[in-house]
Amino acid sequence: MQITHILTPERTFSGVQGGSKKRVLELIGKLIAQHTDLDADTIYENLIAREKLGSTGFGHGIAIPHCRLTGCEQAVGALLQLESKIDYDALDGEPVDLIFVLLVPQEATEQHLQILKMLAEKLDQAELREALRKAPDASSLYQTMVGSDGS
Repeated sequence: MQITHILTPERTFSGVQGGSKKRVLELIGKLIAQHTDLDADTIYENLIAREKLGSTGFGHGIAIPHCRLTGCEQAVGALLQLESKIDYDALDGEPVDLIFVLLVPQEATEQHLQILKMLAEKLDQAELREALRKAPDASSLYQTMVGSDGS
């Protein structure tokens, strides 16, 4: 699967105010709801429930919050570049400034795992992380992320 199947320019955000993990997850719900038929509170509640199972802070300043969602008909991604790093209880203890959100249909277990693996492999590349951090605006951020499909 390619990034363009789950991420759109409308769901790519740069210079986002962080604050706290909880606040960012709440904001993610609102941002995704503006560009989909999904409910902001439902997104937030499901992401928080997933975080209670263990942090989705991946390491290297990256978090990949994800959950299965009733009412979600296909995989939905969103990419946020935070204005400043936040504490995210990441596995490596590093604060987070890049967040790739993944919402998948309730029954999409195998697809969910495949997309998470693909995202983790891409975001584990130091060059891509650096390019995402340097992106001056949402358009550049989107182009950098989708450009990683070619590598």
